[in-house]
Amino acid sequence: MRSLLFVPLSSARFVDRAHERGADAIILDLEDSVASGKKLEARAQLASAIPHVGQNGAKIFVRINSSAELASEDAAAACRAGAFGIFLPKTKDRATVVRLASLLDQVEADTRPVSKTKIVPVLEDPNAIFEAREIATASTRVFAMMCGAEDLATAMGADPVPEFLRFPKLLVHFAAKAAGVRSFGLLRTIADYTDLDAVAKAVDEARMLGFDGATCIHPSVVPVLNQGFSPSPAEVERARRILAALEEAQKSGKGAFQFEGKMVDEPVVERARRLLARRHGA
Repeated sequence: MRSLLFVPLSSARFVDRAHERGADAIILDLEDSVASGKKLEARAQLASAIPHVGQNGAKIFVRINSSAELASEDAAAACRAGAFGIFLPKTKDRATVVRLASLLDQVEADTRPVSKTKIVPVLEDPNAIFEAREIATASTRVFAMMCGAEDLATAMGADPVPEFLRFPKLLVHFAAKAAGVRSFGLLRTIADYTDLDAVAKAVDEARMLGFDGATCIHPSVVPVLNQGFSPSPAEVERARRILAALEEAQKSGKGAFQFEGKMVDEPVVERARRLLARRHGA
């Protein structure tokens, strides 16, 4: 799940073509991109929009509203319509996730007894950042975590520049990895999407640090994410050669061996295995 494209549910034009954009996942948005007077109308579109935008195989998430008067009904409607998961904005603490998980239990008991709708908490205020590990382990439904740049910067009275975002985003990233869930994000804001070279550099950095994918708000960024979060042909070939060298070393009874002038032991071998697994979509 390298690329996750936000699509406003209130825009029929964007929803209609979302499945053509090549994103691994589509996030149908009920929150920031939908005007306050259009939110109920947008929610009503979920039942038809989810199968439409997922027709080419993309996983479909719904970003619900954070306000109490809308959040529960948004989540229930998304679950009933067959969404793969819920993006939970402005997640403040463990209890927020537990409440949503309990609601999904009730809805699925009636409509989706086999499925387990996923939750992606989005941490967007200073307190939540320090609660990241508790949030990540709040429910088995938690699929991934991410840090919201714009709202966090606003809450801190800061600008969403990379120097500010690096620390909180890495804290959330470490919490996600410690909990064994995916970590989405770049160490920059996604609001500035026009400089694709800068985005590509940020993707390279994020992948090097172990992020699994990232969200975007414009289709032009999707190919950059897909390419950047995929192993290159050279990386795939090198990983294969490492595993081939491992087989030869094991025949000689060696636990560690030299490869291209460097010592290779189990952590290096495991990274090669994971890279090949990612290449094959495992």
